[in-house]
Amino acid sequence: MQLYSTNNKNLKVSLKEAVMQSLAPDRGLYMPEEFPKLDNSVISGLESLSFQEIAYEVAHAIIGNYIPSAELKDIVYKAINFPAPVRVLSETIGALELWHGPSLAFKDFGARFMAALMSYFIINENKKLTILVATSGDTGGAVAAGFYDTPGIEVIILYPSCKVSDLQEKQLTTLGKTSLH
Repeated sequence: MQLYSTNNKNLKVSLKEAVMQSLAPDRGLYMPEEFPKLDNSVISGLESLSFQEIAYEVAHAIIGNYIPSAELKDIVYKAINFPAPVRVLSETIGALELWHGPSLAFKDFGARFMAALMSYFIINENKKLTILVATSGDTGGAVAAGFYDTPGIEVIILYPSCKVSDLQEKQLTTLGKTSLH
């Protein structure tokens, strides 16, 4: 799987490089070269699939065999282990509720998937990864919860004193196994 920078389509990297670098050297975002179609059997059977199964099918379609199927399924199921119910508003309109994760923010999906991918990529590398996050709210809580207790990864979260809500500060400071320096 190859990804390119949105600032330079000739700057291409592997999925592992993109995940571990986050931003491209030219400050662009990484995008997959292709967005494959989901198999028709997946689309026709969506109503019978769980949210985790749909997430896996989408991830597998994009990532392909870069990560073996069984391991990708483990990553997705570890990351997406909370509900995202659809609330039916009318016969033709539904809303996907994305606030049922550990930090009550839609960012839980991305943070948890990123944590599981990073953990997968460094599991056999005898090194520790430190991630520095600056936040003024929801992102920090989602990252704290998403990366909590992830082997080989330490997260340091900076946030402005008295500038986040009480709930957000608790999400940033009360998971345990943390220390203030």
